[in-house]
Amino acid sequence: MAKPIEFTDSNFEKEVLNSDKPVLVDFWAEWCGPCRMIGPIVEEMAEEYEGKAKIGKVDVDSNPEVSVKYGIRSIPSLLIFKDGEVVDQIVGAVPKSHLTKQLEAQVA
Repeated sequence: MAKPIEFTDSNFEKEVLNSDKPVLVDFWAEWCGPCRMIGPIVEEMAEEYEGKAKIGKVDVDSNPEVSVKYGIRSIPSLLIFKDGEVVDQIVGAVPKSHLTKQLEAQVA
């Protein structure tokens, strides 16, 4: 059973920027209510997209470098990376259908 990958300041380049697959990154924090609402969706997607895309999370409190680098000002913020570049950004708790539609555009 696939779980979201925990991306950090130290593994972000290797896991996200150098990935050969599209990557969905959920920027979140423990104290954020909407982040907790979207968390189970991100976990489901990690399982559904296993082998097709990487799905993971960045705790903004523990990983300030990556959060600042990508201008994360409100959470949850979800960025989709392809070939090391941000290709899409979703801010706020959105329905799963919205997230899968955005990710599918990069997986196809």
